[in-house]
Formats: sequence, structure tokens, C-alpha cells
Amino acid sequence: MAYTVAQKIIKAHLVKGEMITGLEIAIKIDQTLTQDSTGTMAYLQFEAMGINKVQTKKSVAYIDHNILQTGPENADDHLYIQTVAKKHGIYFSKPGNGICHQVHLERFGVPGGTLLGSDSHTPTGGGIGMIAIGAGGLDVAVAMGGGEYYITMPKIVKVELLGKLSPWVSAKDIILELLRRLTVKGGVNRIFEYAGEGIKTLSVPERATITNMGAELGATTSIFPSDEITYEFLSAQNRETDFVELKADAGAVYDETIQIDLCTIQPLAACPHSPDKVVLVSSLKDIKVDQVLIGSCTNSSYVDMMKVSKILKGKNIPEEVSLSIAPGSKQVLSMLSKNGGLSDMIDAGARILESACGPCIGMGQAPSTDAVSLRTFNRNFKGRSGTVSANVYIVSPEVAVASALTGYITDPREIGIAIKVDMPEKFTINDNLIISPAEDGTDIEIKRGPNIKPFPKAEKLKENVGGKVLTKLQDNITTDDIMPSNAKLLPFRSNIPYLAEFCLTPCDENFPAVAKENGGGIIIAGTNYGQGSSREHAALAPLYLGIKAVIAKSFARIHKANLINNAIIPLVFENTHDYEDIDVMDELIIEDAAEQIKRDVVIVRNITKGVKYKTLPEVTQREKEMLIYGGLINLMKNKKKDGE
Repeated sequence: MAYTVAQKIIKAHLVKGEMITGLEIAIKIDQTLTQDSTGTMAYLQFEAMGINKVQTKKSVAYIDHNILQTGPENADDHLYIQTVAKKHGIYFSKPGNGICHQVHLERFGVPGGTLLGSDSHTPTGGGIGMIAIGAGGLDVAVAMGGGEYYITMPKIVKVELLGKLSPWVSAKDIILELLRRLTVKGGVNRIFEYAGEGIKTLSVPERATITNMGAELGATTSIFPSDEITYEFLSAQNRETDFVELKADAGAVYDETIQIDLCTIQPLAACPHSPDKVVLVSSLKDIKVDQVLIGSCTNSSYVDMMKVSKILKGKNIPEEVSLSIAPGSKQVLSMLSKNGGLSDMIDAGARILESACGPCIGMGQAPSTDAVSLRTFNRNFKGRSGTVSANVYIVSPEVAVASALTGYITDPREIGIAIKVDMPEKFTINDNLIISPAEDGTDIEIKRGPNIKPFPKAEKLKENVGGKVLTKLQDNITTDDIMPSNAKLLPFRSNIPYLAEFCLTPCDENFPAVAKENGGGIIIAGTNYGQGSSREHAALAPLYLGIKAVIAKSFARIHKANLINNAIIPLVFENTHDYEDIDVMDELIIEDAAEQIKRDVVIVRNITKGVKYKTLPEVTQREKEMLIYGGLINLMKNKKKDGE
């Protein structure tokens, strides 16, 4: 049988199930990554499993999100992660070493391997030929303990790239073109596999830019073959022994095919406030720019930074524009400092930020009131920048730097001959900010700051599940909406009781108080509920507030999994018109809940209105068991007790 690249890797790691689209499968995970925003909770959950040492080939804990240390909370969490990593066999990437996805691509990613990360942009690793998937922290903790990872076997979509990009057009424009065509829901239950003659024109970092933002399509993951381009990158990282050639078999069958002629793509921008509101940059005339930010896990590679540096060389940023640049890793920053690229940026008037996520997650650099901010990031959800009234555009580094120089959103083709930067033959290798685990961690003391609180525990499903409708939400509610993640709240990621006070407040400022007053209840939502980040805090905070179920028109993949892991029942309206019939404070009940969850249809009774709604659990047999037992941890404990 002929296989695609994705199918080959899945087949080699298949533990349970069959590779039939729509059926549940379980795969073995080779590597995991966490970052500090989600990592503290993941390691608390790992500790709760009672496993002495991680069972993966390699697990890495990165510090890249909670970088601002305005109080002891972030530093305390970092110390906890560092000591738990030392004790349990996990490599630890210290603050300043760089953004998890950039560093993992440089130093750890292995073609043909599987990577599970507690960050939604883990699919960045697909740029090097990995099946790399973002997940909630609990799923990552289970994988670290040697457990398999369950997904519904996705459709495999062939994205055939033809031709070559024109000058001033970049890899960022390729993924923006896909978002323009498919929207933020277009990748649900799909793996995007890139092929065609055009892939030979893209370096590994350029490929990684594309797979990184596949997360914005809602895709399970995205992947490129592992070829001579991959070998050159690994060789330049002094890791040629990690190379494995991977390509699709002749005659491999894909579920869908999309063709993109690279020659036809022009510079693109995603307009406020969604990554799929994509238009030609040339159509955005006379829009004054206040702030430009270049970096993030999407566009902070060496080549991206050098393009920016060369364009800025000998020029000056206008006085009314703020330009900040964050190289993606210590490796990139070090090379820029040695070749003079950093000086060219500084001399032009750029502010150089730490090699970290920073403003991409609202951790500093919030724009001024009503500002226009151009960012080379991956998300522009309303308020994510830290300023609710700001208008944030997602663009390529070329568009960003051209606009920074003119003070207006500018098509880079207007500023002269395109800059070309080649990949270096050798990268500077210095891994002194990566701390290896102890060979024997028995005597390592784990240090826990006072901000670290126990995570809320789910309970076994009760006979009747119900409560009042606490809030009714629109389409495309993000995990940023459900659990805000600004600079003031990020330090409390290990403190669910505190975070819960802010749950869903961007949509409904009274939600936490109403939830507590009513002893919890039910959330009603529109389509694509929970898009965006993998943060399981968007399930843990509602769990703490007593949320029993979420009834929506549809769910985003990772958030739905996080709800199930924590025994919050996700239900989909069979008839979307029923959404209109339900009002806030209606009392709903699911009678004989455990029996109903086992079926294909769950009847929800509206006691207030005296009507019934048909809803679909859309969960696998294993997920049904999870909901009945009270979440993933409880299911594992019961199976262990029963000797399974």
C-alpha cells in the first residue's frame, strides 16, 4: 500500500486502532515539550501520576512565556519547573535560551518522530518532518509517563506548492493564503501535508513558519517531507545523524488536494481581529502605523532576522513609529551580534527584546489606545495584544519592516530591490542554557512557591447533570476569551482559584460571580468554541467554577479534548436553531447522564421552557468512559485498580 508522509509516521507509532479517517487511534509519543505558561500545571499532573522518570525519548521544559518578573510568582514557577525537570528526567531550557518551537526545531526535532507539546503551535515541528501536535498539559503529562496519545484519525490534505515565490513574498504569505481560502475552521480534523516542486524552494525555517500557523486553520498538524533541504538544516546544526529521509510513496492517496501556485501569491495581511481576515497588503492604503513587532515562534528565525537587519541597514525609523524585534533563540541573537546584524537594527532605532514570546501573548509591548500594530505573529484576537482598542494586523517580516520605515502599511515591493539572505552553512552551537536532568533524581528536592495551588479535581458523573445557563456566547470564542492570558494574569497560571475570577470576563464580566452564586451551571456557545491556544486553564477554571457542560454549535479540537479530560461534557446541537431558543438563566438538565452519554444522542431538557433538545456528544468510547469516571486521571486510576 502507498502511504503519505503523515501516514508513514502514524503507522510507525500506532499503538491502538486503525488508520481509518474518523476512527480513534492511539500513537506512541517520542518527544514532549512544555512551556512555562502551561508547564507548571502539566508537571503537577505528572507528579500526581507517581512516575519517577519520563518514559519518552526526550522531554524538554522551556521557559519562554512568563518572562516578566514583576513579582516572585514567575520566578517561583520557573524554579519549580527546573527542579521537577532535574528530578524526573526532563531537559530544561532556561529563560533567555529562546522560544520553545524555535529552539526545538534547532536542537531537538527529529524527522519521522512524534512530538506532543502543551502549546498549540507545536506543529511548528512539522517543518522538519515530525508529526507534531499541540495538546493540553494533562495529555502531555500522560505521554511523559509513557502513555499513548489519542486522536481521531484526521483526513490527509495534500497541499501542492507549484512554482516559486516572487521577490518580497515570503512563507508567511503562503499560510495567509491558505487562511484566506479555508478560514480558521478549515483545518479541523485534518493534517496538511505539503508537496510539489515548490517545497524545494523553502528552507526548514520557512517550512516551519507555514506549519506553525497551520494551528490557526484548526488543523491537527501540518508536515513537510524530510529531504535534502532538511539534511542541510540539520547538518548546519551539527545534527546530521538525526536525519531520516521521508517522502510520500508514489500513488499515495490523499483525502483532499489543494494547489497553490507560488508565483501568483502577493504580500498579504490578516486584518483585525482574526487570522483569516486576509487581504492584499496593496489594498490597505493610507493606514498609519503606530507599532511594529517582529518575532514570535512564527517569524524569528536567523534568515527572518537577517532580512530585517539588511533592510534596516543605514536607515532610520520615523519618530512616530515604535519598532521592537525579538530574535527567536539565543542562537539567532548570538549570530546577529557577531555578524553586525544586531547593530544595524539598533542603529535604525529598533528596540531589541529578549528571545521569548513576549508581546505575542500580551506579555509586554501593549500598543497605545486605538493604535495600529503590525506583527509578524500568528494571532490577532481582539485584546490579545494587551490593548482592547488596538487594531492588530498579521504580516510577514518584509511587510513589517517596510511599514516601519514608511510609517504606513506598505507593500514591500514599493521600497526597492528585494533582499536575499542565504541559510548559513553552520549555525553557532552553544547549549549552555539547556540543563540536563540528573542521572538519579532521587535526592533532588522540588521547590514549590506559595503561588502554586493544587489543580481542581473532577468527580464521577452524577445521575442527573444540570444547572442554569450562566452565559450565552457567540461564534469563534477563543481560549483567550475563556481564560485571559495577559501580563497581569500569566504569573498566576499555577493558581486556578485566582485565575477563575477572570474566567470568560472578556465576554461576560459578571460570569465568575454568577457561576459562584448559582453553584456552577452550563455554558451555551456558537461555532468553533475554544479556538486558539492549547491552555487547559480554559477548562480548569470553568471546572473550578462548577461548569458541568458546554453546549455549542461546534468545538475546536484541543479545547474539546481538554473539557473531556476534566469531565466537562461537550455537547453539539443537532439542530443549531435550538441555540436561539435558549436564554441565560434557563434551567437545563441531562437526566440519567451516564446512560445518555453512552448513546449517540443526548437529550437536554429545558425545565424553564418545557422543551427538549437533541444534542450530540461526538465523543469516542474511551472519551465516554472518561466523562463517566470523572476525567482522564480518574479513568487511569480506575483502570490501574482494575489491573487493565
